[in-house]
Amino acid sequence: MLSRVFRRLVRSKGALALPVTFLILLVSTLSIITVTYYFAVGNINTQSEALKVSTAQQDFISLDNDILSTLGQPGSSSTIVLSDSGGNTTIQPTNNTLTINVNDNSSSELPIFNSPVGLVTYELPCSGSIDTGLYLEGDSQTITNQSGASPSQLYITDGLQGSEIQLQYRPTVTYAPAGLQNGQAVTDIRIYIVNLNSSAPIKPLGGELPLQISCTSTQLTTEIISYEAGNISYQPENLAITSQLNGVNGSVSIPISPSGPDGSIIYIETVISNVSIERWIQ
Repeated sequence: MLSRVFRRLVRSKGALALPVTFLILLVSTLSIITVTYYFAVGNINTQSEALKVSTAQQDFISLDNDILSTLGQPGSSSTIVLSDSGGNTTIQPTNNTLTINVNDNSSSELPIFNSPVGLVTYELPCSGSIDTGLYLEGDSQTITNQSGASPSQLYITDGLQGSEIQLQYRPTVTYAPAGLQNGQAVTDIRIYIVNLNSSAPIKPLGGELPLQISCTSTQLTTEIISYEAGNISYQPENLAITSQLNGVNGSVSIPISPSGPDGSIIYIETVISNVSIERWIQ
């Protein structure tokens, strides 16, 4: 009698252990599935954000190329459609002041330019691992005299609402000796400026955005610095051209042709390409 009771007890414990085992396996399997699901969703979201950032970057590279293609050609234009990458585009034509001055290392300084040149930004939709400080075009120098250097400064930076792409244009400088003029050694200096302040302002705007880029005009101004032999005691070997763009200072040093029999003369030409960006009604 006792043995039969014992056998029944053993069988009942075995019957109870089987559902408990299945329950444990079920809970473990559900946990694994849940973790895998959230991991997969996280990866998909990360890849989606990375794709949006990459698309926005490529759009702004194309925008920059279209702007550059119109420079110095009044009346020329092109169109582009910025994709909906989940962020907001802003065009600020009256923002981003550029100042340029020329200094011959004496006490005198010649102002060349002082005006807003505009700024285009794209507020990126996510705050993940973005290469803040990365330059897609150009570099951090706010003025350059390097041969072949781009006037573009297209980079990722920290904005008020998070990471954003910024597009602005820095002055570029070329120079060359130009022989003698009335006994004075001539140096020709040319400063190129891209000015976006004739653009139509666009407040932060999301979605797909068609834009038209037009070169509205080109302006040329000339300043002359003359050092006549016998009338001055100071003849510079270099001129410093300084700039401030978006609050960042920069400078380049330009060598001056050695003085001729009657001194030297420097022509400083400023070439301004006025470019307009506005919404394109297709």
